[in-house]
Amino acid sequence: MIKKLYYFRFCFFFIYLSLTNISLAADRVTGETFALRSPVLASNAMAATSQPLATQVALDIMKGGGNAIDAAIAANALLGLVEPTGNGIGGDLFAIVWDAKTKRLYGLNGSGRSPESLSLEWFKDNGFDSIPSHGPLPVTVPGAVDGWFMLHERFGKKPMRELLQPTIDYARDGFPVSQLISYYWQRSVPILSEFPGFLTQFTDDGNAPQEGDIWRNPFLAGTLERIASGGRDAFYRGDIAKTMANYVQENGGFLSYDDLESHSGNWIDPVSINYRGYDVWELPPNGQGIAALQILNIMELFDISEMKHQSAEYVHLFTETKKIVFEDRAKYYADPEYNKIPVEKLISKTYAKERSRLINLAQSSPAYPAGNLLEDGDTIYLTTADSEGNMVSLIQSNYRGMGSGMTPPDLGFILQDRGEMFSLEEGHFNQFEGGKRPFHTIIPAFVTKDGEPWMSFGLMGGAMQPQGHAQIIINMIDFGMDVQAAGDAPRVHHTGSSEPTGSTMKNGGILNLETGYPYGTIRELMRMGHQVQFANGPYGGYQAIYRAKNGVYWGASESRKDGHAAGY
Repeated sequence: MIKKLYYFRFCFFFIYLSLTNISLAADRVTGETFALRSPVLASNAMAATSQPLATQVALDIMKGGGNAIDAAIAANALLGLVEPTGNGIGGDLFAIVWDAKTKRLYGLNGSGRSPESLSLEWFKDNGFDSIPSHGPLPVTVPGAVDGWFMLHERFGKKPMRELLQPTIDYARDGFPVSQLISYYWQRSVPILSEFPGFLTQFTDDGNAPQEGDIWRNPFLAGTLERIASGGRDAFYRGDIAKTMANYVQENGGFLSYDDLESHSGNWIDPVSINYRGYDVWELPPNGQGIAALQILNIMELFDISEMKHQSAEYVHLFTETKKIVFEDRAKYYADPEYNKIPVEKLISKTYAKERSRLINLAQSSPAYPAGNLLEDGDTIYLTTADSEGNMVSLIQSNYRGMGSGMTPPDLGFILQDRGEMFSLEEGHFNQFEGGKRPFHTIIPAFVTKDGEPWMSFGLMGGAMQPQGHAQIIINMIDFGMDVQAAGDAPRVHHTGSSEPTGSTMKNGGILNLETGYPYGTIRELMRMGHQVQFANGPYGGYQAIYRAKNGVYWGASESRKDGHAAGY
């Protein structure tokens, strides 16, 4: 009788798992059922990056007397080597820094501009409806190196050579390629192999490295040696700059030595909204950070804590909110040096209340209008925190995968293709112009409470980023999750909204749901009119450091990536 009882219980459990589409890898005795690990706790310092070797380098820097800013620069440099599928010195950088001395936040826009000699008219005259995703035409000035030196000059402690030396050593001696990076590297080779320099510098006889293979990049080691000795001018002036410019122009592009020489990043003020007592900070356009703030402003108008995290009610509300906000994103987000962008109005509570009235709580909308506020854009994310209380939220990218494919000879890096994010629609806020910054997708984030740091976090992944930022905040504040569970929880990813490149949403887009959502929720969402799909891998990559009231750091890293959080 007992055997029969156990048999029926086993059968019932098996059927339950099948019907609910739940995949359990392990049983945890604490925390959320979907949480894959506990948060990492440490009282002195913490680092969370998308690759374990980079996390260790960050900790080594801080153990050796460096601060969180030094650690972030060193980790970012190494990520450009070990994760070239997402970032590198051919790309751009944004950061938010909490400075413990002044007890305030500083924002850095380290994005580059389009070539001065290229024009909208040139694209029109040559029959382009959009800017290509690869090759010389989407190349913009790489801003990451300048961003490092701006951060270092203002906040750094250790010499730049010490910060770059771990990467130089790994580049010469080699490192084992990790699982996900190998996967994306292999996908990039067929796409980028046509561009001069790529095969010789980023493949072994035309093959991407496999997981566990030792990879070396002596060209990058040499480039970083020159930067360590000669400073930022070694990159933007002199031989490196000449090599980049000559290479691009010889292959049909427009990037010039003057474009590189004249580049400079900008210190900017982060902007914030208060969400249920917490101040959430993002950087203003040309990035998309304020989209997360707009989403949170609308979501705050509803009692989310009374909804279930994986309920159709919550997913529907979030999706419709995102669709509304992304119409404003498509219309207004662009380089503020070329447009008067109504940031204060976009992130105001009054505007959120007005826009929330468009939401039908029972039905998906095929389209929404942008607000009328006019008056008479793969990636790595990392975060660090030190014993002094400094914290850094930093994001860096080559944009699409390994970037443009344009690989200047003997330098060991690929130039970004961020220019693809311009619109060729005349009169659009984000229309292409020479010397202009394109719309940017990469966004760091920060949260303070009562004037003190609460969390430094980010979530990489194109248009997923503001959606992910908002979901992390909601998971922690409304659903009471810890910093690791908030990232492990299954995510919503809506695609098909209008874009700053000029495309428009007409059919409501596609709602992608990560594994873990029950079938009942999916069925109800379909009844509401959502086109529900499952997608492979568009849900982003998350890292975070939460600072408890007693000063203990709680680190979290992305289970969907090769990430690692560690402290001491």
